[in-house]
Amino acid sequence: MIVADRKPLDEIQEMIKDYDKIMLVGCKGCVTVCNVGGLKEVQILASALRIGRKKDGRTLHVEERMLERQCDPEYIEQLRDSYDSVDAVLSMACGVGPQFLSETYPSQRFYPTVNTKFFGGAVQHGIWDERCAGCGTCVIHYFDGLCPIARCSKSLQHGPCGGSADGKCEISKETECIWDTIVKKKVDQGRLEDLRLYRAPKDWRTARDGGPRRSIREELVK
Repeated sequence: MIVADRKPLDEIQEMIKDYDKIMLVGCKGCVTVCNVGGLKEVQILASALRIGRKKDGRTLHVEERMLERQCDPEYIEQLRDSYDSVDAVLSMACGVGPQFLSETYPSQRFYPTVNTKFFGGAVQHGIWDERCAGCGTCVIHYFDGLCPIARCSKSLQHGPCGGSADGKCEISKETECIWDTIVKKKVDQGRLEDLRLYRAPKDWRTARDGGPRRSIREELVK
């Protein structure tokens, strides 16, 4: 899933300082799972913004809305009857959400309330770790399902750098050296020779460096 953190309250307050009526839109997708943009978080942020404005001697009207997803036009259409009734719209989705909203309703102003961080998953309650860099051509089958592109600090694909110690990356003793894990798993399975096979350099044309990407499923395109 996409993992995000909510922006600091003072940064959000600065965004809307000139507005008296806003819409706060949550998303039931990834940001709900990581406890950033779900219904509860919408309610908490709305309340905090109202209280903050009241302390300044002014009133802030906040309309609270929830969409199934903000990355799907059919759900964004649900705002068409009310998006222009406010001074600005704040999105609590990942970075995709406010962009889709802005493209659909170009006459309105949209602001992000979260910082999108990475693709990952929960390793324990309240903690999410990065697992995927979205490079466009997955190669984890070479490494027993582990991704050195996202999980190695240097994105090395042909073995460890030599800077790790005791299974930890040289950048931080808290960071796992994924190559240490990959090698140990190969050894345990008696398949270390897999890592000695020659493989051509990765084709990075599918990655972000080639510009904005698009995925097309011809059988679904009308």
